[in-house]
Amino acid sequence: MRRLLTGGSGRLGRVLRGLLPDLLCPTSQELDVTDEGSVLRMVREVQPAVIVHAAAFTDVAAAERERARCWNVNVNGTRHVAQAAREVGAKLVHLSSDYVFDGQRGDYAEDDPPGIPTTYYGLTKLVAEEAARLSPAHLILRTSFRPSPFPHAAAFSDLYTGQDYLDVIAPEIALAVEHALEIRDPILHIVTERKSVFELARRRSPLVREGRRDETSLHLPADVSLKTARWASLKAEWSGR
Repeated sequence: MRRLLTGGSGRLGRVLRGLLPDLLCPTSQELDVTDEGSVLRMVREVQPAVIVHAAAFTDVAAAERERARCWNVNVNGTRHVAQAAREVGAKLVHLSSDYVFDGQRGDYAEDDPPGIPTTYYGLTKLVAEEAARLSPAHLILRTSFRPSPFPHAAAFSDLYTGQDYLDVIAPEIALAVEHALEIRDPILHIVTERKSVFELARRRSPLVREGRRDETSLHLPADVSLKTARWASLKAEWSGR
């Protein structure tokens, strides 16, 4: 079974390539998600059964300054990949974000309405989810991860999340990719337990300073923690076979 990965040179993509060595990983020159023709040529050539779409513009602060570029990569890029997946009959596994939610209450389930995202990045990821649905066979994975150690001097104690470190989240994503063709859910949440970003940071970077969301000019959501019962149930089913 052929599985094609977009964004193979990105942070998540590099780890997935190590976890799933059979992934086909064209370079951004070979497959430019912002170029519809480039995407179609590669997908037609490879004829994958699964396309893992990890290519994205993920810098939340830069997205506010570079809105056109962020939209082009996240929305137009996803539309191009979804259209190509539909043409060849591939299942699209689309990597999305907890930032599609407005963050007013947290503990969101897969079918909860997202509200209005508080960041431009979150808006593009929400619209990208709708673009992913152009592929009749699709699986949207909402997730969130950080590199380790925590990359900033301060972390917010009033921003709650299910985010975890990349080495924790990536194996879970890889497992979902391995089972993609048998997963019937259109959306799954793959994160860990609810915690503040400060709590997460201190686990591996004990010198990180406690910060608050009002220290940044970004209007960040207060609580984007996610329910993960569906994902836990699937894993229990597979392990019981």
